[in-house]
Amino acid sequence: MKALIITPIYPTAESPAIGTFVKTQVESLRQAGVEVDVLPLSGRSRKWNYLKAAFQLRRRLGENAIDLVHAHIGFAGMVARTQRQVPVVVTFHGSDLLGLINEQGKTAFLSPLVVRAGKMLARHVDAAIVQNCKMAALLNNAPNVFVISCEIDLNTFRPVEKNQARAALGLNQDRKYLLFAANPQIAVKRFPLAQAVAEELKRRDGSTELLVVYKEPQDRLALFLNACDALVFTSYQEGSPNIVKQAMACNLPIVSTDVGDVREVLADAKGCYVCDADVDAFVKPLESILAGRERTEGRAKVEHLSRPFVAREIIRVYEQVLGKRSSQVQERNQTGVLIPDKRTQ
Repeated sequence: MKALIITPIYPTAESPAIGTFVKTQVESLRQAGVEVDVLPLSGRSRKWNYLKAAFQLRRRLGENAIDLVHAHIGFAGMVARTQRQVPVVVTFHGSDLLGLINEQGKTAFLSPLVVRAGKMLARHVDAAIVQNCKMAALLNNAPNVFVISCEIDLNTFRPVEKNQARAALGLNQDRKYLLFAANPQIAVKRFPLAQAVAEELKRRDGSTELLVVYKEPQDRLALFLNACDALVFTSYQEGSPNIVKQAMACNLPIVSTDVGDVREVLADAKGCYVCDADVDAFVKPLESILAGRERTEGRAKVEHLSRPFVAREIIRVYEQVLGKRSSQVQERNQTGVLIPDKRTQ
């Protein structure tokens, strides 16, 4: 089986932290025996890259025996669907189906258009993979919709002694560190709330500090997750945030807003909390965490998201899509007419 991955998010030498979860999935599929090529959409002019990618896609399909195209992010899925030669699988990661959030935390002007485009795309591809049940419900839990969260690298994200991690990063052994692991300039991450929470805790206890980390390669990110006392996750909305699962794999306490599948991922893990998007609501559990400075047992909650397990789930989707396409081709050969999928009518 050979798959072509189309994605606008993929690590580069200049931006090693962008789209690492896509690269992880590519590596997992390869290890599981799938032959995978990657067509990254990169550069300054995203619109031009999407247009150029449509031509690149057709050239790749003409030059290589590709069985299916798997697009990450809705707009890349639209590029993939410009051809009908091979089946298309699209993975929606969050805002490409849930909509866009502006700096005030409100629905952005173009958000309804993005949501409608995502829903329409899902009806015209062979399979749509989403990150949580809410996203599946937006697509009416259609037969071609699958809930599969992105995997985590349990070998990279594993518990390490806090003192050892701090020494490796040059951090103070006595301070209390909160981690905000996202770009503070991205509105949906709601950095001002995390900042206000950290300032209030620092006012009460001068030894608390907020670390903002978002451009680090995976091995250094794992060190930060082990060096800090808690992850502060304040987003307005998410699909299935990888950083939460990675923190769980490192047994790091977490305080998060109720977004995406966070509540399900945290489950009843001791030292992990879902709370309202309010400074006091965050401060209360964080004070308890910082007083005890204990680790969680969160890793046991995310072991099912290992690379081999999720790769098998993705491959099952591929096999189902290819099996259906094979049946359609056989029917066409017998009748002379290809019966179209009802979703495309």
